[in-house]
Amino acid sequence: MQRSIVPFYARDLHVLFITSGKGFPYSPLDNAVGQTLGQLVTRLTVLTPKDDIVGVAARDRPTLALVLDGLDFPVSKIDALRELGIRTAIWFTDDPYYTEVTAELAPHYDFVFTLERNCVPFYQERGCPRVHYMPLGVHTADFRPANPPHAIRRGDICFIGSAYWNRIRLFEELLPRIARRSFKLSGLWWDRLSDYARWQDRIDLGKWMGPVETAEQYNAHKIVINVHRAHDDSTFNRNLYNIPAASPNPRTFEIAACGTLLMSDNREDLAQFYTPGVEIVTYDSAQDMADKMDYYLAHEDERRQIALRGLHRTLRDHTYTSRLSQLLDLAMMPLA
Repeated sequence: MQRSIVPFYARDLHVLFITSGKGFPYSPLDNAVGQTLGQLVTRLTVLTPKDDIVGVAARDRPTLALVLDGLDFPVSKIDALRELGIRTAIWFTDDPYYTEVTAELAPHYDFVFTLERNCVPFYQERGCPRVHYMPLGVHTADFRPANPPHAIRRGDICFIGSAYWNRIRLFEELLPRIARRSFKLSGLWWDRLSDYARWQDRIDLGKWMGPVETAEQYNAHKIVINVHRAHDDSTFNRNLYNIPAASPNPRTFEIAACGTLLMSDNREDLAQFYTPGVEIVTYDSAQDMADKMDYYLAHEDERRQIALRGLHRTLRDHTYTSRLSQLLDLAMMPLA
C-alpha cells in the first residue's frame, strides 16, 4: 500500500512496514502504526509477514524495513533484506513477556526498539549494537474525549482487560470495597473470581473490545483502572529470563487520551510519563485504590482537573506521531 498524498512535513523516506500479521487484537496496533507512518514519510509500503517481502524490497528498494512485533516473521527474510543492503528495525510490543522468543530474533536486526526499559541491556548483552527504549503510545483517531451513547453511561469505575492472576488477586480485595459503586469489568477469564456469581451482572465476560468500543467505555466512566501484567506469571508468559517490567503499558496512554481519570498501579518508569497526583492517580493496594476512588468521586473538580492535565500531557508527548518521529530519527542514524 503506497500513499499518494504526501504531507509537507514528511521525511523523505520510503518505509516498508511489516505488520504483526496476528490479526485481532494486534490489528488495531498495526493500523495505528501504519496510518501514522503514512503521515510521516513520503512513501509507505505496508505488507504482512505472509507477503513476498523480499521480492517487493528487491524491486522497490525501501530506505527502511520496520517490523512490528516480529514473532510471526521469519528471520530468514530479515537476513535477506539486510543482504540487499536495506536497513532493518524491529519494534517489540510485548516485552518482557516473551523474551525467550525475542532474544533469538533481536540480533538479526540493525535496530531494536523495545517498550520495556529493562530489556535494553538484555538485548545489548545478546549482541545487538543499537537498542532503544521506545514505549508504545496512543492513536488519537481511536482514543480521544467523546460523548458516549447515553445507554452506556454507567457511572463510576471501569476496568477493561484480561483477568491475569495478579489482577484477580487485586480485584478479589477491591470489589467488596466498591460494591456500592457503579462499576464495570470486561474481558477474558473473570469467572476466575472466587465470588464471581456475586459480581457477574457487572462483568462482560469473555468480551474483547476493539479500540472504538473501548474508548467509548473509558469516556463513559469517571475513573478507569490500569493494572499491569505481572512479569513472573508462568501461566501466560515466556519470560524464562525473569526480566522485571518497569515501563507503562499502552493502556496507560489510551485511558489518559480519553480525558478520564487514570488510576494506575505505580510502575517504576511511570513518573517519567505522567506526574502522579497531578496528571494521573496511582495506588499501591486495593484499600489505597478504594480510598482514592471515594475521594475523587466526591471531589469532582479535582478529578476533572487531573484528567484534563493527563489528557494534555498525552497529546503533547505520547501519541504515535511523537513515538514514530523519534523512532525514524533513531533508525536513520549512521550504522557505523
